[in-house]
Amino acid sequence: MRKQLKDIRTLLLLSSCLLVAACTGRSSKSNNGDEEKPVITVTLEPQRYFTEAIAGDKFKVVSMVPKGSSPETYDPVPQQLVSLGDSKAYFRIGYIGFEQTWMERLMNNTPHIQVFDTSKGIDLILNNGDHDHGHGHGPHDGHTHAVEPHVWNSTANALIIAGNTYKALSQLDKANDAYYMARYDSLCQRIQHTDSLIRQQLSAPEAAKAFMIYHPALSYFARDYGLHQISIEEGGKEPSPAHLKDLIDLCKEEDVRVIFVQPEFDKRNAETIAQQTGTKVVPINPLSYDWEEEMLNVAKALAPTETKE
Repeated sequence: MRKQLKDIRTLLLLSSCLLVAACTGRSSKSNNGDEEKPVITVTLEPQRYFTEAIAGDKFKVVSMVPKGSSPETYDPVPQQLVSLGDSKAYFRIGYIGFEQTWMERLMNNTPHIQVFDTSKGIDLILNNGDHDHGHGHGPHDGHTHAVEPHVWNSTANALIIAGNTYKALSQLDKANDAYYMARYDSLCQRIQHTDSLIRQQLSAPEAAKAFMIYHPALSYFARDYGLHQISIEEGGKEPSPAHLKDLIDLCKEEDVRVIFVQPEFDKRNAETIAQQTGTKVVPINPLSYDWEEEMLNVAKALAPTETKE
């Protein structure tokens, strides 16, 4: 019944958006030159960073999930759905909750938009701890509930995302392939430099080997660098008192020194664990546009001693 109500609300929302679009037309372009560029829509702000780094001044890039919102639960506002009709392409990140809920409906209402999956080729982590080495699961084949979706929080994955983004841009605009290739190469160098700095930080003898985080957004980061991520969430929900006690014990057992908290989530449980264990609560934002800075912030928190670059 709830699903039926949600589908009805979605249809009403999409219908109202199409009506607004019909009434307003496409002529309300501003005099800003940026408005005259073809538009690419992406799901997340880190994706906007990767896409803008390669697209340069050839495209305007907009994110569906705005700063401060959770991509697991976000619902687009009517104006976003109207604006989506102006996009030339949509770059999806792969398996995040927003896309699982909305992508098929959005694309059914904007069939002219080309869709590119920038996670193609990533060695996915499944929630049972295994990997999907062949990336054989499609976005709507019934297996997506098992995929760990935070693929962008990884330098290894970032290189794959960048490669997929370059290929998509080149396909959309073949005439500027050399331009995109040069910018893609530059982005890859920055990603590799970020990876080098992270490895330098985490190679220090004092660097932590385990960390705690409220929402498990750093699974791929942990895999890249041989770290143990411990999630405070229990099945996507607040931990029970019994689970909280187990986390406190595990925190001591694993010598956890840092608990990461994200702006979209309540940090009270993290603070409770920190008070009981003497660990430090560190705010991070894995959804930030400043991808390089955020990746380095995580590494620095795990290896607080200074190292020379």
